[in-house]
Amino acid sequence: MSANKILIVDDEEIIVRLLSMSLKSDGYETVVAFNGEQGLEVFKSESPDIVVTDIKMPGMDGLELLKKIKELSTETEVIIVTGHGDIDSTITALQFGASDFINKPVRDEALAIALERAKAKILLREKLEEHTKNLEFKVAEATEEIRRKSYFQRLLIRSSNDAIVAFDRDWKIVVYNPEAASIFGEKTIDVKNKMSIQDLYTPKIAEIFKAEAKKNTEPADMPWKEMVLQTKDNRKIPVQYATNVLHENDKFMGIVNFFQDLTEIKRLEKDLVQSERLAAVGQTVSGLAHYVKNILIGLKGGSYVVDVGMKKNNTEKLKIGWETIKKNIERVADLTQDLLTYSKEREPECEPCFPNEIVEDIIDLVSAVATSNDIKILKEIDPGIGEMVVDPQTIHRTLLNLVNNAMDACMEDEDTSKTFEIAIKTRMDPGNTLCLEVRDNGCGMDAQTREQLFNPMFSTKGGKGTGLGLLVTGKLVEEHKGSIDTLSHLGQGTTFIVRLPYEEAGAVDTKEDGL
Repeated sequence: MSANKILIVDDEEIIVRLLSMSLKSDGYETVVAFNGEQGLEVFKSESPDIVVTDIKMPGMDGLELLKKIKELSTETEVIIVTGHGDIDSTITALQFGASDFINKPVRDEALAIALERAKAKILLREKLEEHTKNLEFKVAEATEEIRRKSYFQRLLIRSSNDAIVAFDRDWKIVVYNPEAASIFGEKTIDVKNKMSIQDLYTPKIAEIFKAEAKKNTEPADMPWKEMVLQTKDNRKIPVQYATNVLHENDKFMGIVNFFQDLTEIKRLEKDLVQSERLAAVGQTVSGLAHYVKNILIGLKGGSYVVDVGMKKNNTEKLKIGWETIKKNIERVADLTQDLLTYSKEREPECEPCFPNEIVEDIIDLVSAVATSNDIKILKEIDPGIGEMVVDPQTIHRTLLNLVNNAMDACMEDEDTSKTFEIAIKTRMDPGNTLCLEVRDNGCGMDAQTREQLFNPMFSTKGGKGTGLGLLVTGKLVEEHKGSIDTLSHLGQGTTFIVRLPYEEAGAVDTKEDGL
């Protein structure tokens, strides 16, 4: 796609004419409109690749036109032309999906740069869409292959291309095909009629299949399940498996296990998720200009105060300037960490820890800021929660993000009559689930805001936020196989509920044991 057709919308006819002439001389095809309503009609009829529109126009202004265009075509790049100092409207335009903005008077160089950025985004999106479609096709193709194999495996065991292991009534291995040898790493000559179920499988997997044998499962009922097999050479292989219990005259005769190696399918699924995540990161990075600009302004301001303090030998100004610089360095570090965390694949590093102690650590970290803003931090920890096997980094990062958001919600509440409180609660839910709650009585959210909380580039903090905090939180919880729910009412407050699976400390790690 060349992204060659540009729609110019401005209520000042001379500006439209000049921009059109300039762009035509650069080889672009242009169409023009002199107000928002006309611009929308021209957009519908001409389908331009890029729209350049003034933000201030009588009738339908640039923001309304932007929203209408995005409703019709989310992929159209819209460049907003603003006046100096119109930061709030510019931020709103970026949140509505504008790709860039330039200030009046419009200079050819600035417009050329904005257009190149827009064209680059269009090209990147097309490449990502093509890559995603290819991955989806490969996943669908591989999945269809698995279904096909499953059908033939049930009918024609001897011609199966997947691993088959069969045991007799004494749990000796009597069938062990080449695919099984490939997965388990044991030669057929060393296994068949020589090894038992305990010799081939880990103890926990052996108990699973012995329990299946007691269910008297009929051959026609073979539900497929997933597990991670751990071999004797410590390889971990994701597989789909099914079990067929064999009976004769109601007497147990043996059991057959079918295994399908899902390594390639899991790899393709991870590639697809990663490509989508990288696309979201690219979209987020493209919208961080104002946030980075605010950091730079803070650094420049701090350095200026430091310079003044040095010149006048004023220790107090030196302290103030240095604190400002440190604060903005921390903002840069947090932004970088969030981007890295969201863009990279990460397996939870589960280890024995005490979740209640992590809550205490979080309270220590935020207490000074909370006190300075008249916010009470309450804890409602379950004393019955002891040592358990979870990922402490997920708990720490998730709680810290949610508590920071809760403090922002309290500080942004216009109702100054409130006594602001943030409560951190821990409890155990059924099914080995650790439940973490962060509740505040701040400004709260409406339904529309709640629906967008975990979307890339969405922030309720305007230019002060990146929209990455909850995005990273959601990713960490998802990687831990957990869930996060949000309850909120405008003007009343918000509650985030995080549920994470855990293992009892000292219990056998299910992943290490092949589950």
